Amino acid sequence: MKNTLLLLLVLWSSTAMAKVINFEIKFTPFIGDPATADHVQTVSGKARVFLNNVPIAEQDVSAHEEPVLFDEREVGAAVWVPAASVGTSVRKGKNTLRIEFEPADSKTAFRAQLSWAEVNDQSSEQSDQGTFKSTNQSGEGKEIKETQGKVVMEKDFVADFAVDEPWHHFPPVTTLSDADKQQLLKLVNDRAALFQPKFEGVYKFLEIPRPGIEIDLAQIRKAGCLNKAYAAGVRVAARSAADVDFILPGNQEVVIKGQTGNLYPFNEQDFAKIKGDEVQMCAGMAMSLVYPPQLVVVKNAAGIWEVVY
Repeated sequence: MKNTLLLLLVLWSSTAMAKVINFEIKFTPFIGDPATADHVQTVSGKARVFLNNVPIAEQDVSAHEEPVLFDEREVGAAVWVPAASVGTSVRKGKNTLRIEFEPADSKTAFRAQLSWAEVNDQSSEQSDQGTFKSTNQSGEGKEIKETQGKVVMEKDFVADFAVDEPWHHFPPVTTLSDADKQQLLKLVNDRAALFQPKFEGVYKFLEIPRPGIEIDLAQIRKAGCLNKAYAAGVRVAARSAADVDFILPGNQEVVIKGQTGNLYPFNEQDFAKIKGDEVQMCAGMAMSLVYPPQLVVVKNAAGIWEVVY
């Protein structure tokens, strides 16, 4: 009895010292039974990810064979979202992450799996009947839906690891005036205007730290890939009011998206004219960071709109 109690105390002490540093969600639409089959077939379609009602990502899901892994009969993730890597959109305290999936064929019956886990800064160890397991995860869970057509799945989680930004406490934005829309459109076009030699404004944006992304700005400058892209005909066009859409999720954020496609669309034919795969990759990476598919903005305490991610 004493040995059992001592073991429980040691396990409790190890768990108590561990600190949650991330929260991960995985989503997979599939056909098959992972309880009995070694493989399942993923379902093609488009997944949209929302954090606290703010759209943060879109991802195409392809149809392919996916292995079923481990004794837990785990299906590989088609969409993986580590909360600590999505920037300042994560609030300290309660958050809600939602995934909306639309299959390419709305008549296909399939299963949608949402799984989640906390990631700790320390690993815990367990042994049972000769088997040994070490993991840095806790709070694991899973939900599976039998469905057809569009499916929506969501999970609440607490992110004490998040940075508490001042703008998280600004009043929610529920309406936009014409003046607001004009200011936001100017913000979009002021950034577009930075794409011109000598690209100092673009380089300034690339200096901004981004979670999980390392940028060798000195190498980008040395390669001159932005100059070479410009010489090949790549441009960032100004947008009109008819080109953009303003989304109000009911939070502090306002999302600025393109009416069709990306907010800053690029001509792929011009990109193809850039000589050298490495130069193309360099220019594409740099421009995708400065000119993302959407901008998320807030109105600061001085009443000025600013980009937060």
